[in-house]
Amino acid sequence: MPTPSPRGTYQVVSQTLRDRIAAGDYVHGLPSEAEIGREFGVARTTVRRALRTLEESGDIKTVAGVGRSVAGGVEAAPYERIMADLLEQIRKGDLPAGTRLPSEAALVEKYGVSRGTVRRAVRELETAGHVEARHGIGRFVSSPS
Repeated sequence: MPTPSPRGTYQVVSQTLRDRIAAGDYVHGLPSEAEIGREFGVARTTVRRALRTLEESGDIKTVAGVGRSVAGGVEAAPYERIMADLLEQIRKGDLPAGTRLPSEAALVEKYGVSRGTVRRAVRELETAGHVEARHGIGRFVSSPS
């Protein structure tokens, strides 16, 4: 059984990560909990406590579907990027009203994401009124109102 970390180890980890954030080392997101744990030789609970400290202080943020990133970053969740791209195609006329959207499988392939991510993006577009589902046929771009 591994020996427990000394009290306050999470503070050392969080300060080291904070220094690296300030130095610009994590512009593409933080390493995974497992990677941080291996680097510092600590348990995942210690890593989570250090990350929670950074989140509470506003140094990092957690974005669903993306992970943790530096708080000043503008990284969007994958489903939001898909939504933005499809909306842009609709606005530019590449997907005019009445056009059938590509299948979920085609969108999964195009964006390199899971089927659930594609479903969420399309569902959000439906909720906003940009896309309508026709049972058994597919999803189509809605007419502008």
